[in-house]
Amino acid sequence: MDKTVASADEAVADIGDGASLAVGGFGLSGVPIVLIDALSRGSATDLRVASNNCGTDGWGLGILLEQHRIGRVVASYIGENKEFGRQYLAGELEVELTPQGTLAERLRAAGSGVPAFYTPAGVGTWVADGAMPWRYAPDGSVAVTSPPKEVREFDVDGVRTPFVLELSLVCDFGLVRAAKGDRHGNLVFHRSARNFNPLAAMAGRTTIAEVEQLVEPGEIDPDDVHVPGIFVHRVVELTAEQVANKHIEKRTTQENT
Repeated sequence: MDKTVASADEAVADIGDGASLAVGGFGLSGVPIVLIDALSRGSATDLRVASNNCGTDGWGLGILLEQHRIGRVVASYIGENKEFGRQYLAGELEVELTPQGTLAERLRAAGSGVPAFYTPAGVGTWVADGAMPWRYAPDGSVAVTSPPKEVREFDVDGVRTPFVLELSLVCDFGLVRAAKGDRHGNLVFHRSARNFNPLAAMAGRTTIAEVEQLVEPGEIDPDDVHVPGIFVHRVVELTAEQVANKHIEKRTTQENT
């Protein structure tokens, strides 16, 4: 089955208002920027995004933030995206801050058919007890808080230990970027660009992958596949210019001595 689509605009054309998106990337590494750019040219609004972070100012998901196209974000941190922080504190955006490992497992569980799981992360904090500010009011007061979660104790090495119940995070669409992919949707990621991409691919009911190198089925060694094609529904081949268009979050240089 050939899953290739002619363009990124065509691939995201059915993403509508209120759609939930699992988006790969960590900082600026492995971000599906071409698919995000295509979304920015469309009209979908009130998007619900699950991603490790929400890009930076003017790049990645930060582009959709600046267009006020995102209504809710599930992320592990705000990072250095000033607009993300501004919208959250101004009450323009709902944000569910989630421990990074918990976020990763919620996405993985979604793709594995696991509806919920217990984790020690967040026990004894607002994550488990509730009262985490999800949305602020324009006057700075808290308008929406997180609900309390179920906490149970289990025997761990003979010690009764509390764990909090977390739900899996199934999304309407998954957006990912891979270094290599074939027409069947099998994907390979390059080093740190792998990050949240396999998890986002698993969590999407419909997953769209932009690939830097498109190869024919059978050219990828099965042992090298990071995400099998069963999780991927559409593949967009990038141009050489799109592949080369990568930003560095913090450029550090050293003078020759």
